[in-house]
Amino acid sequence: MSTTSKGFASALQAAPATGHARIAGIGGYRPRRVVPNSELVEAINSSDEWIRERSGIIERRFAGEGESVIDMSVMAAEPALEMAGIKGSDIDAILVATISWPYQTPAAAPLIAERFGTDAMAIDLSAACAGYCHGIALANDMVRGGSAENVLVVGVERLSDFTSRDDRGTAFIFGDGAGAAVISRSETPGIGPTIWGSDGEKWDAISQTDSWIDVREKGLDWPHIGMQGQTVFRWAVWGMAPVAQRALDAAGITADQLDAFVPHQANVRIVEAMAKKLNLPDDVAIARDIAYTGNTSAASVPLAMERMVRHGEIPRGGLALQIGFGAGLSYAAQVVVIP
Repeated sequence: MSTTSKGFASALQAAPATGHARIAGIGGYRPRRVVPNSELVEAINSSDEWIRERSGIIERRFAGEGESVIDMSVMAAEPALEMAGIKGSDIDAILVATISWPYQTPAAAPLIAERFGTDAMAIDLSAACAGYCHGIALANDMVRGGSAENVLVVGVERLSDFTSRDDRGTAFIFGDGAGAAVISRSETPGIGPTIWGSDGEKWDAISQTDSWIDVREKGLDWPHIGMQGQTVFRWAVWGMAPVAQRALDAAGITADQLDAFVPHQANVRIVEAMAKKLNLPDDVAIARDIAYTGNTSAASVPLAMERMVRHGEIPRGGLALQIGFGAGLSYAAQVVVIP
């Protein structure tokens, strides 16, 4: 066997690199069914006041018939595409962040591509609550690297299917929904460097209660998501504020230059503690979408930003610090220009 190069390496063609990328459009979809705390309290021997004090949640949305992971993704993507000024056929790649698509394979993304009439590259990302911010980072690299011009990033969850109604620690937390963003080429920087990582040692702090092998071999019922609340709270407050600060530093931005802070909507106490540790000025708008949407995992960050944009709470073209963190344990943060 020859071990001598034929000398053609210098002739290899690579995709042309482009300048920058930005979030060109954002959209969201919240299921029709509103579920107030009062509907959940009896099964967990709790109260509306206890849930509000513990989490900040007043109500959440549960998906019903005709609101599958695919359906919700399409409904969220349509306004994002409209804001970006492109059609479904213009999408080059689709990245779907989700942990609640009920098929091991195929992924949800190719089915979403089919809905939009495109043969775009389409894959799912499994990083739970951090998945959307991972998707933004990957889409940014794809556009800047020249492998795509328009990337659709979707964060979508139907967590009501994976929630135990009598688990006092989680029954009131999770909700359903989808958020989507279109990442496109830009003449100026629109997405800062991403600070991301993982802590697999704490994998069991948020996890599916039983593996699919256990479900099969032990004849168990449908598994649900379990969480060690205090462990997660401490990790999020003490561990994620420094990550968010590193994202600011990497982007060359100071807290007083921000217009918005859009953290994963895990718990309003976590949100407020992180904002305090970052010394955010009073004029920085802070996302508190959790009050009416609950914790929607991968959909959390885009849904929160979409609400703020739609309600005119933050200036389009301003700067937002966004961070996702959760099961894995995984995290990702970046500063972005508000679409």
